[in-house]
Amino acid sequence: MKNLLRKLMGCSLAGLAIISFAASVGYAAQRGTAVIPKPQKIIFQKGYFFTIKPDTVILTDKAAMPTALQLQNAIAQATGYSLTVKMPRSSVRDENCITVIVSSDKANLGREGYRLAVTTSRVVIIAADNAGAFYAFQTIRQLLPVQFFSKTPVRGIDWKIPCVRIEDYPRFAWRGAMLDLARYYMPKEFVRKFIDLMALHKMNSLQLHLTDDQGWRIEIKKYPKLTEVGAWRKESIAGHFRDKPRKYDGKPHGGFYTQDDLREIVAYARDRHIRIVPEVEMPGHAQSAIAAYPELGNTGKKLKVSVNWGIHKNIFNADEKTILFLQDVLTEVLEIFPSEFIHIGGDEANKTQWKASPKIKARIKELGLKNEDELQSYFIKRMDTFLVSKGRRLIGWDEILEGGLAPNATVMSWRGTKGGIAAARAGHDVVMAPTKYTYFDYYQSKNKKKEPLAIGGCLPLRETYEFEPIPKELTAEQAKHVLGAQGQLWTEYIPNPKKAEYMGFPRYCALAELVWTKPENKNYSDFIERLKAHLKRLDILDVNYRPLDK
Repeated sequence: MKNLLRKLMGCSLAGLAIISFAASVGYAAQRGTAVIPKPQKIIFQKGYFFTIKPDTVILTDKAAMPTALQLQNAIAQATGYSLTVKMPRSSVRDENCITVIVSSDKANLGREGYRLAVTTSRVVIIAADNAGAFYAFQTIRQLLPVQFFSKTPVRGIDWKIPCVRIEDYPRFAWRGAMLDLARYYMPKEFVRKFIDLMALHKMNSLQLHLTDDQGWRIEIKKYPKLTEVGAWRKESIAGHFRDKPRKYDGKPHGGFYTQDDLREIVAYARDRHIRIVPEVEMPGHAQSAIAAYPELGNTGKKLKVSVNWGIHKNIFNADEKTILFLQDVLTEVLEIFPSEFIHIGGDEANKTQWKASPKIKARIKELGLKNEDELQSYFIKRMDTFLVSKGRRLIGWDEILEGGLAPNATVMSWRGTKGGIAAARAGHDVVMAPTKYTYFDYYQSKNKKKEPLAIGGCLPLRETYEFEPIPKELTAEQAKHVLGAQGQLWTEYIPNPKKAEYMGFPRYCALAELVWTKPENKNYSDFIERLKAHLKRLDILDVNYRPLDK
């Protein structure tokens, strides 16, 4: 098998050394090679192409059949060609063919790595897993003419792929995006489109923010009021939260995803090698749940789903019944989402009500704790123990460090990188998500008057691109705990899919490259040149991205 693979790839180990050298050369000027994220190693044979024709054949093995069929469908959609897919013959002298092989003999590139070789007579994809083969397919999509992204067949195009040899694999295991569906409900069709865009950019983790003060978006069958009451609010802020007087639009807003909706989304993402990480906020950002079940709160007062943004005083109490209620919720969450990681929020828990509550003081004393921070830690540790008992892992925002970190928790560091550094030094895994570099609800230029309304701050494209997820303060061993990075799309000021696209892209393009491509292979000027060509693909995909600055 190893000799067969070498023949199919048509390159020697010496050739790979040339590829490595070529990676240091800016290749955006090479026609048809504007690939994002940039591959780790690439060599070009200028002026030569493989052309997909109506009689081109896709050769595959049993293990790679899922990716071969995805490739077949994509070619049919764009070209109208119905290519034959069949198992490979023993001969490697086939011409006019695309070969897709998933082989356990593939070494050193991991399950998401791949080798791609294009000659004038054939295309060969070899990977250790379908994930890697799928990413090779995404690279091929970007090597083809831009019309390949059309959803209907385009006639009169020479479907040429430039002759290249690529060895590629991701730098980080966690290449993430976060989509806030709690502030504004988004149709599941948009969620699928967002997943498609993530797949194109070789991203593999989508966090869905499903609950917050302003809305509860996930059906929980044991507690139907969570969506009957918690999924709907009277109105939303019109303008900015800081405006005085504050204005409202007077329009009721709401919606939720049934469990079947979410299973459909999970399956759609799985086919594109993306895991869905659900987030259910606790103990703070809980007003929509308390509006549905007032006994979960601290005051006993009947609340309404919030119509305001910001940090709220209404948080879950720490009664045993409340903890068991939330574990019931998580039980249903686990039935929907197979993800190893389950996000429990943990951020911005205003403890004013806890400090004023005699019941909370008694609870702290009962548990032998010192203060409210330790009570929150106890709360999170209970969820950690519960999730571990179900074979899952807890992940939360960096406030879960306060009062003591749960033994098995992973930290998502958003208030800068300090929380991530502390967690990694303590032996915990970390996902870097600092506001300064990864909050895509920030303005995209300093000239805010020319930008649509945003929450504040300023995050230009270049600053996202040049973010380094591994802090210099960490040792090499500690740095292994940095799983990757994630871009956040909070939606207080993003009421619809088109604005979500505008705020997310092209910053997600930059994020995709920083988590995939090694730092020594990155160059911002080169990225911009490739991005100019890449945006034409986004045009065809009907993505409402922010134009590049002139």
